[in-house]
Amino acid sequence: MKVTLKRYTPDALDLLLSTKETRLGGADDPATWTEERKAEHLRYMLGTIKSSWEFVDYVFHISGVSRAFTHQLVRTRQGSYAQEGQRTVDARDNGVVTPDFDTLDGEIEFALTTDEVFTSYAKMIDAGEKPQNARAILPTATATSIWAKFNLRTLSDMARVRLCTRTQGEYQRVFREMCDEVVAVHPWAEPFLAVECVASGTCAFPNYGPDHCPIYHPSLDRTEVKRQQRERFFTAPIHEAAPQRGKDSRSIG
Repeated sequence: MKVTLKRYTPDALDLLLSTKETRLGGADDPATWTEERKAEHLRYMLGTIKSSWEFVDYVFHISGVSRAFTHQLVRTRQGSYAQEGQRTVDARDNGVVTPDFDTLDGEIEFALTTDEVFTSYAKMIDAGEKPQNARAILPTATATSIWAKFNLRTLSDMARVRLCTRTQGEYQRVFREMCDEVVAVHPWAEPFLAVECVASGTCAFPNYGPDHCPIYHPSLDRTEVKRQQRERFFTAPIHEAAPQRGKDSRSIG
């Protein structure tokens, strides 16, 4: 598996801050700000409206991954994809990505079966069968490559769940590599790419965490807090905030 960040938004930090400042009527250029001021505004943005995050894009090339993984990846709605096809490509040499099997028997059966399948696939192609027909017997573990583009907001939302221990191992590993690639060019983006329990102090999958997550902590269970807050919320009168532009260019309220 290999993840490479191929393209990303130039001057992304200044653009991110500029779009946020535009909403607040800001006039000065964030490019002229001190690093301390930028850091302060970034911390604020982590807890406010995420629309500005959508202006920053990242383009990845991901290779040596299974089609089972890419089937999951492309279910992310706010993304753009270009994948190696099996309709025209002779995939006999692509190989497979072996899952993290729980048993030795499973691993052995997988190896024997996939060897047999690829042998049959090659025979079909050599006999003149079209790849688009022969591909029907290929396993979802067949290795492939894909290009994917996401904006920062989508990556942040993905991090909440795809870094979680509930996600299949291959996806966890790929997404960690994606985050590493982003942070390597934009160190300021690291707080935007946090798993749910780190980002919010709650479990992303409360039906999974208590019994299955090896790092679950009882404090992540906010069931009672949410019940109490729901009661307070729906019995309180409607309150309307009145945001104002503060002296430090941040929205108040």
